[in-house]
Amino acid sequence: MKYFKILSVILCSILVFSSCGKPDSDNLTADTETTTESNSITENTVVSNEDMFSKRDAKTDYDNESAISVKLNGTTASCENDSVKIDGSTITITDEGTYVFSGTLSDGMIVVDADETDKPQMILDGVSVTNETCAPLYILNADKVFITLAEGSENTLSNGGEFKAIDDNSIDATVFSKQDLTFNGSGSLTVTSPAEHGIVCKDDLVFTGGTYTVSSASHGLDANDSIRIKDTSLTITSGKDGIHTENSDDSSKGFFYMESGKIDVEAEGDGISAEAYAQITDGNIDILAGGGSVNGTKANSDSWGSFGGHGGGMMGGHGGMGQKPDRKPTGMSLSDTTDTPPTDSEESMSMKGIKSAGNLVVEKGNFKINSADDSIHTNSSLTLNGGTFEITSGDDGIHAEEKLNITNGAISITESYEGLEALDIAISGGDISLIATDDGLNAAGGTDSSGMGGRDNGMFGGGGPGGMMGGSSNGSIVISGGKLHINASGDGIDANGSLEISGGYTVVTGPTIGDTATLDYDSSAVISGGTFIGTGAAGMAQTFSNSENQGVISLSAGTQNANTSITVKNTLGKSIVTFSPELSFSVVIISTPEIQKGETYKISIGSESAEIQAE
Repeated sequence: MKYFKILSVILCSILVFSSCGKPDSDNLTADTETTTESNSITENTVVSNEDMFSKRDAKTDYDNESAISVKLNGTTASCENDSVKIDGSTITITDEGTYVFSGTLSDGMIVVDADETDKPQMILDGVSVTNETCAPLYILNADKVFITLAEGSENTLSNGGEFKAIDDNSIDATVFSKQDLTFNGSGSLTVTSPAEHGIVCKDDLVFTGGTYTVSSASHGLDANDSIRIKDTSLTITSGKDGIHTENSDDSSKGFFYMESGKIDVEAEGDGISAEAYAQITDGNIDILAGGGSVNGTKANSDSWGSFGGHGGGMMGGHGGMGQKPDRKPTGMSLSDTTDTPPTDSEESMSMKGIKSAGNLVVEKGNFKINSADDSIHTNSSLTLNGGTFEITSGDDGIHAEEKLNITNGAISITESYEGLEALDIAISGGDISLIATDDGLNAAGGTDSSGMGGRDNGMFGGGGPGGMMGGSSNGSIVISGGKLHINASGDGIDANGSLEISGGYTVVTGPTIGDTATLDYDSSAVISGGTFIGTGAAGMAQTFSNSENQGVISLSAGTQNANTSITVKNTLGKSIVTFSPELSFSVVIISTPEIQKGETYKISIGSESAEIQAE
């Protein structure tokens, strides 16, 4: 039998390497017709539309005979009802009722200044209103205002590029509301704001129908308390965030909720930003943030862990003095690395796809996100229970500062710095495919400490330069189900703490350059079920520190070209694993339920083969 050229030299090391012992070691509240209060959601919180939308939010019908007609006539308007005050080109609604607007108003304004208990409904039926120096639609006083787009109607509201003060309120949007505001209907509305925001609401902003096109120099949609969407089509082009909700006075408010519909955002800032929390139960979302991944900082792992060049590094591989470089996209300030809320400074503008400061829950939906910074990001915990994701990121594909929990869904990350990153990563289902220029999975949260120390655990030969700094973190990666395919230029799986695999089908392909490894962990890596197939570099390689219920085959294989076939067969000649890594490799780690400890298996790599005892 023909053995690998290096096999006879390292056979003892293989046995040590593969048999190392284990080291010591509230629901979102309902939107009523009168008031709305919000509480922080917890992981996996799911709410129904009854919790988010009142019955009247979706009500579009009205009594045409009792409705009040308002005709816009160029520079003024006409109406025969006393509840409508007309002063030149300013039309003011002063009472509750249903108002049907039609016609064109040039350099004018529609104002709602009613009693604080009133809930007027405004029907837009072929309306065009422009205002050169202020908001063409201004909701000043009311309990709640409903804007209904008449069936088949096309409506436009636009500002001329300047906002001058007309009262004590800082009006800075084409649609500016001090009160709760709901849009519904089946017509269309185009909102243009070349100087500031598109639509601003100081309370709850709700969409339950209609087609909207918003173009703005600043945020497209901006609300203090919440933004809630269903059965709506939104196309937003914005100079800052496409959708932004934040309440600086109450941290429990400022949440985003979407149940259905379509959102298409092209934003120079974040696509969707919620300061409190966010939940998406369904819908179609397409986001281009910060110009896309092309504007992210491009980095590779070749020189990490070394002083000014390649090599193993005296400080323990990925940590210590060889700390990874800052990796913020072009145009980002280094002060933004803690993901503080975005400010009006262009230098600190966040450019993420979907961002939440609190918990983020996704139930299902279709997502296409191309972002300069993280594509999906939360400063707390993130749960993905389903959905289809096409992600291209200039930084992390999916990032959570605390826990990332994936139970279902189809996730394709075609470009990223790190594919999935969180302090704790738990994958129990789904079909995940990712490409990363750094780590595929990184349990590091926001610290990005990336494997400082711990390299002596499970290494080839049981030692080496890694781990001279010692130390570990409390991060964790737990894989109990699903399919996971990782193509990483850094570490395939980097657990700054512990790794546990008990199920699923995991494939890791890593490069042979730089201080990288198929597996990188600080305290322990235990496999007790599922299939794991991994290839990568040998210089800093680790295998599982312990295996339960099944065996592990781990070996150095010299330098093998990409797409070289790997086959594992049992003593009866039955093929257990056949795999061709898409990247070159020097290390092979395989474990499946069919591989038993102490049994001998024939492993073939290209035209060469050897018999290896599983440990």
